[in-house]
Amino acid sequence: MLEVRGIIAAMSTPFFEDETINEAELRNQVDRFIYAGLHGIFTLGTNGENYAMSFEEKVRVMECVIDQADHRLPVYVGTGCTTTKETVALTKKAKELGADCASIVSPYFAANTQEGLYAHYRTVAEEGGLPVLIYNMPARTGVNVHYKTVEKLAQVPNIIGIKDSSGNFDNMLRYIEVTDPGKFAVLSGNDSLILYCLLAGGHGGISGISNVFPERMVAIYSNWEKGNMKEARRVQDSIRPLRDCMAMGNPNSVVKRAAFMLGQNLGPVRAPFDIRDEAFDAAIRKALDVIANGEKG
Repeated sequence: MLEVRGIIAAMSTPFFEDETINEAELRNQVDRFIYAGLHGIFTLGTNGENYAMSFEEKVRVMECVIDQADHRLPVYVGTGCTTTKETVALTKKAKELGADCASIVSPYFAANTQEGLYAHYRTVAEEGGLPVLIYNMPARTGVNVHYKTVEKLAQVPNIIGIKDSSGNFDNMLRYIEVTDPGKFAVLSGNDSLILYCLLAGGHGGISGISNVFPERMVAIYSNWEKGNMKEARRVQDSIRPLRDCMAMGNPNSVVKRAAFMLGQNLGPVRAPFDIRDEAFDAAIRKALDVIANGEKG
């Protein structure tokens, strides 16, 4: 059984300027995350721009990532689509290619109910063939997976945890309270709440900022694991300046621009969601400077 824990990179998908997939850089980023000591890679999530890709492109990305990882660390693949049928189909493909887990975002655009969410996740768990990590992101999907729904889903074989990107700590805490930590993992999808998730009994985080500072994000978990709470808190707090930039626009653009400024060749976010202007870049550059100076201090 897959052990879901630690810091899992919410991997950006590198593109060339014409928005085609940069497969060489995709593979390079897999190695970068492994060398940084991350505990897993989550490809085709929100940072991976799965919402902006065709079925065939998603398959190609997972092929590259799974092949490059070569069992050196677990690979979580975002296979959530707007319909159950397509989600099952993509999950089956991920299993065929050797993925370790399917991360399933709640169906989006059309309104849904808790009963509909339960049926969706249960069907994917039963038919997709992979362990399922629920992905709760109400700001993008329009629906929050209620903790009572999670309590029921945690009893379904093959549903092994949840990534909570609600940004609401009490929501994440309710997930922890109603599930068995030995059988069901609760992960923070918000970089700012990773340490607090761990302190509350959760299992770690799926981190977009790992694209920018992979070693720093790993240090939150490693210091917590060693009981060095002062250092874990210092590292957790150190990313705040970059997190504050997320309010300026699409967080995916913040991550890719910040990574670019530190020498990573991730390319643009697919239009129309890419942001490139002087004020945006200046704010990110200032945040990176603050973080760097704080580290030196």
